[in-house]
Amino acid sequence: MQKVNIVCVGKIKEEFFRAAAAEYLKRLSRFAKVEVKELPEGKSLKEEAPNVLKQLKGFVIALCIEGTKLASEGLAQEVKKHCDKGEEITFVIGSSCGLDESVKKAAHLKLSFSDMTFPHQLMRVILLEQVYRAFMINGGAEYHK
Repeated sequence: MQKVNIVCVGKIKEEFFRAAAAEYLKRLSRFAKVEVKELPEGKSLKEEAPNVLKQLKGFVIALCIEGTKLASEGLAQEVKKHCDKGEEITFVIGSSCGLDESVKKAAHLKLSFSDMTFPHQLMRVILLEQVYRAFMINGGAEYHK
């Protein structure tokens, strides 16, 4: 089964975000073993970086505003490419201040979901939904419209 890691700096505090994330994790469980690692926020990005870097495995995708923008189909192609190779995929979501440059440099792909800034708790839900959508697209399911 495909392994997908979601490395997040900070915890989800709001119950409605936790419930939404849990729903997408449940849906994803039929396609992949998804592990979410919540790391503590530091006083600076430099302080957070070593903990994040220790968690990076396989093909690493860092979410950052200056990254490449992909449509859902593009993300699905990226996921499929690494699934076909049997590679683990790790997505990284930074704290409310973003990601340290060392983490961005360690990533194989920097991915931007928008020019807008989103709260990192909401970004986890958005990412999980898009990863679920990618697996649905790759499976030929009707979910993606």
